Amino acid sequence: MSTPYINAAFRSSKDFQVYFFMKNKYVRVQYTPGATDDKILTKLRLISSGFPSLAGTPFADPGMDCAFDTEASEAYVFSSNHCAYIDYAPGTTNDKILSGPATIAEMFPVLKNTVFENGIDSAFRSTRGKEVYLFKGNKYVRIAYDTKQLVGSIRNIVDGFPVLKGTIFESGFDASFASHVEGEAYLFKGEEYVRIKFTPGATDDTIVGGVRPILDGWPCLRGIVPVS
Repeated sequence: MSTPYINAAFRSSKDFQVYFFMKNKYVRVQYTPGATDDKILTKLRLISSGFPSLAGTPFADPGMDCAFDTEASEAYVFSSNHCAYIDYAPGTTNDKILSGPATIAEMFPVLKNTVFENGIDSAFRSTRGKEVYLFKGNKYVRIAYDTKQLVGSIRNIVDGFPVLKGTIFESGFDASFASHVEGEAYLFKGEEYVRIKFTPGATDDTIVGGVRPILDGWPCLRGIVPVS
């Protein structure tokens, strides 16, 4: 099994910016879909330094397994079976914990007794309302994070995203985030990534540009990942 280059990611409230989390560190990146002129906005630093509210929590050390953005500058972050809802205050160190830390089952009771109860591999926002895709191993589910309800049932990734069949992503991935381009998402696994176009509730998703090495598509990460 390949070492994850990226453990978690979430889309910033600032256009075409994303946070990448690697072990107990992170970077903030400006990106351009389809181009390679991305640049580092916040150099590699400890999560506890950039997000002081998370210091002393599992989200800072050992670090995040998963995260997804919600409204304004707010996001859910996950580490093992722990979860918190934060205001990440982009570009500042004025972040704060809004809810939690709590267990995933406490924060999202609908995930109790499911494969997601003890940890989530990755997540990205849907284009529908307050919905998000959660991934664990080769399974995924869509939930409404405001009402904490399932949208549909837990399914195999290849059933909901048949375009990933025959790729390294069919059995799961390390990190993902919804692009600022509507209906697109980035998936990361090991040292590779893919950009997909997706439609909630349909299976006509497509791959944009093929599966590629992360360092080819995100050259600003050269010398940063993999984090030792």
